[in-house]
Amino acid sequence: MKQILFLFGLIISLHGFAQQNKVHINHTAIYVVDIKKAAAFYSDIIGLDTVPEPFHDGQHIWYSTGAHSMLHVIEGAKEKRTYYKNQHTCFTVPSFNSFIEKLEKANWTWEDVNGKKNAITTRIGGVHQIWLQDPDGYWLEINDDKY
Repeated sequence: MKQILFLFGLIISLHGFAQQNKVHINHTAIYVVDIKKAAAFYSDIIGLDTVPEPFHDGQHIWYSTGAHSMLHVIEGAKEKRTYYKNQHTCFTVPSFNSFIEKLEKANWTWEDVNGKKNAITTRIGGVHQIWLQDPDGYWLEINDDKY
């Protein structure tokens, strides 16, 4: 029994070592005009949790986006820009319908992949998705993927 537990522990350790030696996303960063508006959106609408950031200058907010990845929101942009929908960040939510209800209550608009307002796209494979923009115009996809 001890040998089995040792082998199991060794396999788990080697898997963790292998994962550490692969390229992975650490963080993405966006440059915003108004960090308070961005914070309200990413905290209250998207539902991300903040993590400590080292600057403590009121111009940075870091959000956890996964076990070992973050979104860095940085204030300093002079104006809102136009972005392409195909350049986006995607978040999977635990309850797609609850997320839609949250958007409706907040009066936040969304669309399907083709731009039809308040519509949902169903991808091949059954994944539902919507598209919305944050206060600075960055595109986000929200889906219910069960990977």
